[in-house]
Amino acid sequence: MRILIDTNVVLDFLQEREPFVEDAAKLFEKIDAGEIEGFIAATTITNIYYIVRKSAGTIAAQDAIVQILTDLYICAVDREILEQAIALNFKDFEDAVQCACGIAHGVDAIITRDVSGFVSAGIPVIAPGDLDNITRK
Repeated sequence: MRILIDTNVVLDFLQEREPFVEDAAKLFEKIDAGEIEGFIAATTITNIYYIVRKSAGTIAAQDAIVQILTDLYICAVDREILEQAIALNFKDFEDAVQCACGIAHGVDAIITRDVSGFVSAGIPVIAPGDLDNITRK
């Protein structure tokens, strides 16, 4: 299964944000075990670096990026992706960019805690806690 992981889920894992860290950790365990291929948009990396650096410092932010680069595939964000994101007409452009990346890379689903932000995604959108039910089928 190929999934695109929303920024909030990656941050839940990296920053051990309660009460979401358990579901995020299970997701990354499946990625580490090779059960799932995880993807993120390239723009997600800069957002994560900024957020982690503000809360935990530069070294923690650099470590977070190294972990992401080790665990996940990075979806390039270029003009074509940005144009597709605009055409999706989402309320949140960041979500649209992530969705466009997922579509371009043929992911099976988007994993997010903000399921309502991806209503018109055109691909399945799954909350992290529901992933177990999907991957067991």
